Amino acid sequence: MLLGGIFAIFPILFKGAIYLPTQKRTVKKMIELASIKPGEVAVDLGSGDGRLVIALARAGAEAHGYEINPLLVLLAKWNIRKAGMKGKAFVYFKNLWKEDFSRFDIVTIFGIGYAMKSLEQKLKKELKTGARVVSNAFPFPNWQHEKKEDTAFLYRKL
Repeated sequence: MLLGGIFAIFPILFKGAIYLPTQKRTVKKMIELASIKPGEVAVDLGSGDGRLVIALARAGAEAHGYEINPLLVLLAKWNIRKAGMKGKAFVYFKNLWKEDFSRFDIVTIFGIGYAMKSLEQKLKKELKTGARVVSNAFPFPNWQHEKKEDTAFLYRKL
């Protein structure tokens, strides 16, 4: 009853998809698939606790994360500081559907099945040629992946 009351009183704190952190081995695979080059800019959609944003920054990208749950934004910012990545990794309280992705070289996502078709269309429309998308667990319905390792799919905008 108490938890239900918290959700009713503070619905903004629990927005977005369910929080399910990406496993460490999957983060490593996603970073490998991204093939980050110096000076590239990356974004993690639904960045949760910031683990992928931190990994992107450690691999050399200017790393950004968009998260709609304000509690997870705070946790991610704390984790970024703790990891010594402040100034290299950034997380924002943002709705990915309202953002433009044209400036990003790399997009990472641990999506959810029902949203992948819409996200596929948005990214194909907005990403620049050569941009890479690495999706964990959920493939795009129409976009052919270039490579797959474990649960991670690599896509490239042609």
